[in-house]
Amino acid sequence: MNTSLYNAHFGFHERPFSLSPDPDFLFWSKAHTRAFAVLEFGLVSRAPLTVVTGEVGTGKTTLIQALLRQVEDDATIGLISNAQGGRGDLLRWVLNALDVEAPEGADYVSLFQTFQSFVLQEYAAGRHVILIVDEAQNLGSETLEELRMLTNINSGKDDLLQIVLVGQPELRDLIRHPSLRQFAQRVSAVYHLEPMDLPTTRAYILHRLKHAGGSGEEFSASAIRHIHEEAGGIPRMVNKLCDLALVYASSADAPAVDEATIRELIDDGLILKPFRDPLLLSGAIDPFGKAAE
Repeated sequence: MNTSLYNAHFGFHERPFSLSPDPDFLFWSKAHTRAFAVLEFGLVSRAPLTVVTGEVGTGKTTLIQALLRQVEDDATIGLISNAQGGRGDLLRWVLNALDVEAPEGADYVSLFQTFQSFVLQEYAAGRHVILIVDEAQNLGSETLEELRMLTNINSGKDDLLQIVLVGQPELRDLIRHPSLRQFAQRVSAVYHLEPMDLPTTRAYILHRLKHAGGSGEEFSASAIRHIHEEAGGIPRMVNKLCDLALVYASSADAPAVDEATIRELIDDGLILKPFRDPLLLSGAIDPFGKAAE
């Protein structure tokens, strides 16, 4: 069934639980408000490194998009997502994000000089450079250290480059590793987005329903409680469950989603939960894949 059909059934003007990051739907929970404040603090204070982490689906990318809407005109911003590779590859990602042409076949030194010249030119023009790296846990320790080295570009007391790292909990574990102690010392602020509790999940669902033109009564209290338990407080999982539940309820011509609807779609196997390595969660192995000492 086309999900747009349930809009008419419930009186929505758009899907309230789309999985695509949308700052217009951003729910300012206490955790998201604090995370955003940390990001803003990093930019205003010209912090060399700011880090925000959270589980998959907690709304980190949506926060980035909201942040980009508020950045002043005197900043040049580069956004990198899912960057990987070895030494030199990072600089190519960075230059590409900033729309700076890299010399063909350039070695690492040439790439660095190109990047440094660009940053200095922006500074001379009264602008500063902000580099936002999403899914930064994919970079690895060597590449993170390379990022730290980039922040050494400065002019007197001014930091010319700011880096914002956003990633999954593994990123926080990486930064804590002894091999990255110099990196950790340059991080001005770290914030970790925790999953939502039940009252926050309830408020989140109500917010999205009303933003889409609903009454807020499209889900029973028991349905919301079951959604929270199944989703583990992760906003993206909440969206998946709510979206499918509205499909089920409208196909049955039901006035609202009840707990039976949630149980039915779970029993039908429509939701796949992400796998989390129990050894990593328990600390039996570190994020580098080694046995914990």
